[in-house]
Parts: sequence; C-alpha cells; structure tokens
Amino acid sequence: MYKKITLALFLFALLIGCVADKDFNAPKDNCTELTTNATYADLESSTTGEIVKVLDNIIIEGYVVSSDIENNFFGTIHIQDKAENPTIGIQFLVDTRDYHLNYRNGEKVFIKLKDLYIAKKNGYYVIGGVFTSFGNKSVGRLPSLQVKEHLFSSCNTTIATATKTSLTSLEDYMVNTLVEIENLEFIEEELNLTFAESKEETERTLKDCLGNQIKLINSGYSDFADNVLPINNGSVTAVLIKDKNELKLQIRSIKDLNFINDRCPPIVTEYTSTAVLISEIADPDNNAGARFIELYNNSDEPLDLNNWKLNRYTNANTEISSSIDLSGYVINAKSTLVMSPNATEFTSVYGFVPDISVSTNSPADSNGDDNLELVDPFGAVIDLFGVIGEDGSNTNHEFEDGKAERKDSVTKSNRNFTFNEWIIFNDTGENGTSKIPQIAPTDFTPGIR
Repeated sequence: MYKKITLALFLFALLIGCVADKDFNAPKDNCTELTTNATYADLESSTTGEIVKVLDNIIIEGYVVSSDIENNFFGTIHIQDKAENPTIGIQFLVDTRDYHLNYRNGEKVFIKLKDLYIAKKNGYYVIGGVFTSFGNKSVGRLPSLQVKEHLFSSCNTTIATATKTSLTSLEDYMVNTLVEIENLEFIEEELNLTFAESKEETERTLKDCLGNQIKLINSGYSDFADNVLPINNGSVTAVLIKDKNELKLQIRSIKDLNFINDRCPPIVTEYTSTAVLISEIADPDNNAGARFIELYNNSDEPLDLNNWKLNRYTNANTEISSSIDLSGYVINAKSTLVMSPNATEFTSVYGFVPDISVSTNSPADSNGDDNLELVDPFGAVIDLFGVIGEDGSNTNHEFEDGKAERKDSVTKSNRNFTFNEWIIFNDTGENGTSKIPQIAPTDFTPGIR
C-alpha cells in the first residue's frame, strides 16, 4: 500500500513538473453560452454614482483583459465590451486568487448582474459585492464562491486585442480596456530601479519620444517586482487605469513589455536664432506705468525661448542689474512678445493685456538711460541696445521720456549696438536722436512691428 501511494505521488509530481509555467492552455471544457439582454450603455440607468443592488435579471457580455498570472493584479477583473475597438470597460471586484485559470486573458465572458452591486467611480463602472464601513456602503470584492455564479466563460474562441494608441490620444472611455502604446521608455532617473519596492505598490514613469509621460502601476508582490527596469524603448500592452483622476497603465505580465528598440534621441528644447531682436523700448513722458519692452521674431517659424534671458545694466553698471527669464514662452513667426512691469496700467493705456507681466525695476521698467541685452540659452549675446558701462544720459542711446524703436529695415539681431539701426526719441539725448518726448498711447505701437 505504501509503495502504491508513493508511486501515485511521484506521477502527480512528474505531471505538475511538465507544466512550463502558470499560463498553460488547458482544454476549454467548462464554458457556457448565455443570451445577453442588455448593453453597457444600459448600466447608465442602473446608477447615478451611488451604490445600487441590481434586482433585475440583467446579462451582459464582454472580454477579460486583465490577468493575475504574475500577481500584478489582485482582486480586480477588467472587462471591456468588445473584442476590438471597445467603447467602455468595467471593473469587477472579486475575492479570489488565480482567476486567470478560470477566466483566461482575452476570452469572452458573460456577467449575470442580478444581486451584484454596481456604482460609478471616476466615470467608470465598478461591480461586485457590498462592503460596509461605519454604516456607509460601497462596492467590495465578491466572495470567491459567488464569483462563478455571476461570471461565465463563453465557448466563443474570439480573443480580445489591444487598441493601438498613443499617450496623447488616451481618453476616459478607454479606462479598464486593453491598450497598446509604442515608442515608450522609462525615464532616465529610474533606469537603475526595480519595477516595485518589496510588498509596496510602486509607480514608475514611462515617456514617449516627445516627452509625454504616464505612470506604470506595479505591485510589490508581482513576480517581476525585483526585475530591473529595461533600458531600451518599445511597446507596452496594458490595462488603462484611472487612479485619483489620473490615467495610468498596469501590465499583466512582464511579457507585456517589448522593449527592443534604441532609446529616443535627446529632446532639443533650446534654440538660438538671430531672427529675434529687440524692436521697441518705451519710457513714456506722461506715464511711467506704461513702460514696456517688445521683442520681434522675424523668421517664418515660431521660436521656443526656453532659457533665453533679457538683461538690464542700470546706468553705467558693468554687472547685470536685473533679468527676465523667458523660459516657457514661445514667440510666434512674424510676431511680437510684449513685456510690461505694470500689466494693469499697460492694459488700461494700450487696450490689451501684455504677453508677459514682470516686476518693477526689471529690464522692461527702464527709465531711459540703461543698457539692455538679449541672451540665448547658450550664453551668447544675440542683441544689444546701448553701451554696457556707459550711462545713457545725453548719449545716442538715451530714450528717457521717449522710446527706442528698431527700424523696419533691420531684420536680424546685432550683438553690437549700432545707432543707425534705431529711431530714438528722448528729452536730452545726443545729436542724431529726436529730442521730442513721447506720449502714451499715441506715440507707441506695442505688439505691432
């Protein structure tokens, strides 16, 4: 008798050992065909967001797109309405392990909703049992023994496929559905990290080649939690999740990552150009609050001013007195960029809001005897007004109570101040300038070159 038992255990162990992994394809001999009588759209009438117990014999169908085969999903089965191009997905909360053995990834299923609880959360539907805390009810995990009374595998062999999309094309209706996104990679700051911290849900950051980002949710109990993030670029197939009003991705298996491509080339965000120039500097005689400075882009393309700066050298100073960081601004083709130290007064005088509101004593708040330079992201002076180290009073670069306006014939910036490129008005300037104080708004043209 002892030998027979030992032999039986040996044969059983041998049989188990022949299975390569948990994802073996057992014969589909436990399937059911039911007749559906409702669509996901009909769920809208079942709840307005509050938890509701379904009392009618409602049957819907869908396709399982999540899997706990590598323990990255726990207690949630994500089901989309169609095998291809789904229009909605739902989340079924279950208190069962290894559900991938009964509801295989991608297969069609039927859901009997009667006696289940349903609610709308963050715009999508959640179904399951009921959870009560301090008298408040919410949708909770359905006990394991009850799951098979409500979720049935279809005999249909059609398998759901992922919707190919991009980070910028993700929409709320795709939540709880399967998506595939190409040309993704983990950000540089995380490349030496593992997928997850031990026993903790961990988020890692993916980006595309344009710099758009999305979080990848990983369980600290997943089979791949200790794996180091791949350094290459490739495609990600994942369930789209909405967590705290933010769209995120969750993979079912490490095989959902196909990172075989080279990483994206560096994103260039810093440019230089001689087509950007200082076009007008204003110090109105009648209103110091209406001062401004204007830049002009003479090219046929917009220019990102990331890390560009406009510096002011007050009077005869040889060190920068104040500066405007132009990062975050784009100056469009054949367009101006107007900066004002008093946006309220500027708007009142000139009738429109300046592009940039800056502080007093900034380069846009010069009283007419200062020197100004435009510097590109690489530290090179692109354009210059005045002579650094020389007080502008009584010189050919004084614009006190007046303005300095670039001649229309000037189409490129100049790193050296050249007097004949400018039309200058003031009250006490050198010969060659016009000693005619200028009155706002009549004598000024902010926003027009």
